[in-house]
Amino acid sequence: MATRESNERADGTGRRALLGAAVLGASGTVLGLSGTASAADARRGAGRGLKGLPVPTVIGHRGASGYRPEHTLGAYQLALDMGADIVEAGDLVPTRDGHIVCRHEPEIGGTTDVADHPEFAGRRRTKTLDGAPVTGWFTEDFTLAELKRLRAVERIPANRPHNTLYDGRWEIPTFEEVLRWQDEQTRKRGKQVWIYPEAKHPTYFRNLGLGLEERVAKLLRRHGKDGRNAPVILQSFEPTSIQRFSRLVDNPLVVLLSGANTRPWDFVESGDPRTVADLITPEGLKEIASYAQGIGPTLDLVIPRDAAGRLTEPTGLVRDAHRAGLILHPYTLRNENPFLPADFRRGTDPDAYGDVFGAYRAYFATGIDGVFTDQPDTGLLAREDFVNG
Repeated sequence: MATRESNERADGTGRRALLGAAVLGASGTVLGLSGTASAADARRGAGRGLKGLPVPTVIGHRGASGYRPEHTLGAYQLALDMGADIVEAGDLVPTRDGHIVCRHEPEIGGTTDVADHPEFAGRRRTKTLDGAPVTGWFTEDFTLAELKRLRAVERIPANRPHNTLYDGRWEIPTFEEVLRWQDEQTRKRGKQVWIYPEAKHPTYFRNLGLGLEERVAKLLRRHGKDGRNAPVILQSFEPTSIQRFSRLVDNPLVVLLSGANTRPWDFVESGDPRTVADLITPEGLKEIASYAQGIGPTLDLVIPRDAAGRLTEPTGLVRDAHRAGLILHPYTLRNENPFLPADFRRGTDPDAYGDVFGAYRAYFATGIDGVFTDQPDTGLLAREDFVNG
């Protein structure tokens, strides 16, 4: 594919080019990875629900966002074609008229062409989002019909200039459209397609009278995807949002965890003094396990980096979470130099690929159950290398 070729570099990425050619056929579908699936299935064992997923699970972060603008049907489709076990479709935010759409954040100035629409110039404003001022255009100020006039663009063009080739190609999908797409892809592929949506800033939206959890739960029930073994994992950085979901649906639930010294925004709003460091103690993990099935920690909580950005020794988080009965799906492994630990970068080019395989091996060795990645094809190749020794 042209976008893959444009990202290849002579400084050590030839191996990736050769592996990529083995994995991807002309149609973009995954070829010759049955050994990966069988080896992983042998470790986990076939089954229903979360227990039926391979280990380590490869989760397409906002789709195949290393190759297409994130949270578009094009990015989701490519992630499946590359063989992702799960597609993170999508980050869920509401519109003014109560629909749920897929955007990385409610502010859409960086992910759509809204700035090119003079009719919406007056919608630009500054708001306080989780305690921080943010200037731009916000989904809650638009009806769904208005948002459908916009088109998605690449969010980080300096790191992914090749993705700008696809600017303007796709509209903003609704969550209901994603649920229908999931059913369609499941029928076409003859196997269950999984998705992993995130409720974004639920306290912020609840304060606006646009509660996310009830709206998302209603859609899941409407489409028959609200059960314990449903192929829809729900996630949020706010533990009370996951607790609310646990009372509304029986889906697998995951609490996302940022830096150790940070506080979830719902804790800030309610006066709960605990930080993420408190949540990842054995006691904190036991509490999470009372209402959720997993955690999604930042990779730095699994293996910290030193002052120079190099990996140090793994923490005990994987061990402690497993003892509490929780799965771990940390985020996010990306191929490009700026996103990798310093010891796995190659040169200083911000859109050049570093030694992402070395990074995968280090994280997989900790025993994590899966990982969010912007390049699912690389994740599958790394899993094959790791699982098969």
